[in-house]
Amino acid sequence: MQPFDSLRAALLAAAALGAGALLAPASAHHASGPFYDPENRVEIQGTVTRFVFRNPHAYLYVDVPEADGEAVEWQIELGAPISLRRIGWTLDSLTVGTVVKVTGNKSRAEGSFGLCCVRMTREDGSPVLSGGRVEEEDVQ
Repeated sequence: MQPFDSLRAALLAAAALGAGALLAPASAHHASGPFYDPENRVEIQGTVTRFVFRNPHAYLYVDVPEADGEAVEWQIELGAPISLRRIGWTLDSLTVGTVVKVTGNKSRAEGSFGLCCVRMTREDGSPVLSGGRVEEEDVQ
């Protein structure tokens, strides 16, 4: 093998590895269907305890009071932070102590308290962001 052929082979290998590294995050994204049941929509209201605003998805944690007075922590999966930023969300959009109403598809994991958000408002029904969507489409 001549030196030029070795260099070309090394460059091709490096290009293939680089392309694989760039494409891996795109193929790693998943649909919500396997994790959240679209036939099991729930509505909760509770107090924000944490807002995790990092990749690959932002998560909101909300304490929801049960009938017995005990609070259960729900995990709400939101979109990717870059997508949320594009529509105006920041880490300060939902602060600890804020009461929110959330409607979404419940987690399929037995015994879990998770949902994928479809609609979220403040306690009074106003949008989390001014100009944000309050009314959800009627799903038939």
